[in-house]
Amino acid sequence: MIEKFTNMFKIPELRNKLLITLGLLAVCRLGVFIPMPGIDTTVLKTYFQQFTQSGVGQLLGMVDLFAGGAMSSGAIFGLGIMPYISASIIFQLLVGVVPFLERLQKEGDAGRKKINQYTRLTTVGLCLFQAFIMIRTLYAIEINGVSVVPIHIQGVQFQLMAAVLLTTGTVLLMWIGEQIDAHGIGSGISLIIMIGIIDRLPWAFSQILQNFTFSVAPAEHEIGIAKLLLLIGMFLAIIAGVVYITQGQRRIPVQQAKHTRGRKVYGGQKHFLPLKVNQAGVMPIIFAQSLLIFPAAITKGLQVRFEPGTFWFWITSRVTEAFQGGFVYVVMYIVLIAFFCYFWTAIQFNPKEMSNNMRDYGSFIPGIRPGHRTADYLEGVMSRITLAGAAFLSLIAILPMIIAGGFELNRAVASFYGGTGLLIVVGVALDLVQKIESHLIMRHYDGFLGGGNKVRGRRA
Repeated sequence: MIEKFTNMFKIPELRNKLLITLGLLAVCRLGVFIPMPGIDTTVLKTYFQQFTQSGVGQLLGMVDLFAGGAMSSGAIFGLGIMPYISASIIFQLLVGVVPFLERLQKEGDAGRKKINQYTRLTTVGLCLFQAFIMIRTLYAIEINGVSVVPIHIQGVQFQLMAAVLLTTGTVLLMWIGEQIDAHGIGSGISLIIMIGIIDRLPWAFSQILQNFTFSVAPAEHEIGIAKLLLLIGMFLAIIAGVVYITQGQRRIPVQQAKHTRGRKVYGGQKHFLPLKVNQAGVMPIIFAQSLLIFPAAITKGLQVRFEPGTFWFWITSRVTEAFQGGFVYVVMYIVLIAFFCYFWTAIQFNPKEMSNNMRDYGSFIPGIRPGHRTADYLEGVMSRITLAGAAFLSLIAILPMIIAGGFELNRAVASFYGGTGLLIVVGVALDLVQKIESHLIMRHYDGFLGGGNKVRGRRA
């Protein structure tokens, strides 16, 4: 394995790409430790540690996850790269709805550059809006009478200053991500998110080790040797399962028709059409989390307007508790993940267009007539494997809650056993390994698996 890593630096082009990528990612992490003027970072970190289960705390915690901890530090990268991702998703959805954007998409590189320009402008607008909401939220956060933003500096001037700083930080991250795409290796935006999540791993391990004991009979809140080994084994098993499903494919056999030109016969080859089991990726979990955060946040805000003991106070209290990890929350979480799996797959996967392309290129699925029969067959297969993908995502999403309750772990520590962060890290790491391996094999070096084997999807 050491030889595989040394081979990466023997290729000048790959070595330069790796060094550029590492240097730009280091700049991203540097911005996490530059706080905005006027914010009491001690109070803000205390709030994140104490109130992560509240509605507002969950909302800020989700933003902090994608910001790599910059939100809890009150840093200039506090919004992270999420506004750019949101803008990209918006235009990805609009391309299939707005004819003007659909025509631009079909124009090739020139059209895609135009759409990217619109995406950047939308990112700036989203940053300003989210920065305003974030600052107003920070105004309301206080611990023991001490506000995150001192009252004497709260006002329009501070909001404008903070909004400009946060927007500049996100735009800088967006630019760094594009530079990694152009001059580095891997997907820049995805790597920025992944490095922020991985940065929390040492803290998570330290939290587990704080409660570790060598005692044969550990106390209720302590972690013994058997429990520690079980946690490590579960962590490795979950990662192996995520890799297994992420790489999982349903390969549909496709036969190419034979063409006779003169005395030569072309075509006739047999290949496969790979359909990913987890076609939607991590997006269903992100959408489901975003929707389920708002009911608790809204009812928590309304609760302060009612007197304790009144009917409306009781209603808002029950709703807040239900959407903070109860049975209702878990059921709705699973239902929303399944819905968004099918919704996102329907947007990304077009069986009719794929069927037409196969017919135009003279390919067909054995036993299935070309045209709408092929489209119906592909849609049926995709629906069945999407169900398996939705079940997998639902299990991964609720694993942190199960492990946090069963092993009495901090929810922030248990989040590494599933959920959004684990899926992002595994997916981005696999993509990065594939790209590095392609460079090695192209220059006659063995890949990470040795013998010229490539990381590829399995047969589902």
